Amino acid sequence: MIIHQTAVGELAVFCYILECEQTRQAVVIDPGGEEERLLALIVDRHLDLRFIINTHVHPDHTCGNDFLRRHTGAAVVLHRDDVALLADPQANLFLRRMGLPTPPADRLVEDGDILSFGACSLTVLHTPGHTPGGICLYGSGNLFTGDSLFVGAAGRVDLPGGDFNTLINSLATKIATLPDETVIWPGHDYGDTPTSTVGREKKENPFLGGEW
Repeated sequence: MIIHQTAVGELAVFCYILECEQTRQAVVIDPGGEEERLLALIVDRHLDLRFIINTHVHPDHTCGNDFLRRHTGAAVVLHRDDVALLADPQANLFLRRMGLPTPPADRLVEDGDILSFGACSLTVLHTPGHTPGGICLYGSGNLFTGDSLFVGAAGRVDLPGGDFNTLINSLATKIATLPDETVIWPGHDYGDTPTSTVGREKKENPFLGGEW
């Protein structure tokens, strides 16, 4: 699996393009802006984009969904609990103030679902807390954490659907249990490095077992 990490949009969201080296099938995770640049990378590498996966429904991570779907035919993927969040009138109003909302998802996922592209696959880990339908994506020793976990920090819980205790439980049961060598690919560059490992975060990140 080839991993392309690039910061996009006004909030510098880390977007990921993952490609199967054997088949050129690919997925994009959290296209949060600069859609034409992302599309150019996909076209230049002759990739067959299969999925547009959102780790959560906040517009800074989803605003490129419609553009990429229209130009590639890839399916938009969300956890079903974030679709329910969008259906809540108050939450929907708040999210619309944050930016362009996502179009309806083509595929709804749950914990344990597998998204395959070529010879590669990602397992969906449901990690609610930042949003009810927040997910991480695990494959080939890599974990794409969205806004659930950052390098040295964790996602905020003061937005609609956020809950601190739920997030801490998600981190403890879904991330801290993974092999220490698992590479962490976060949703923003908030730490001292753009990537980390589960082992390092367990030692240093107070939200994953480190000391405050």
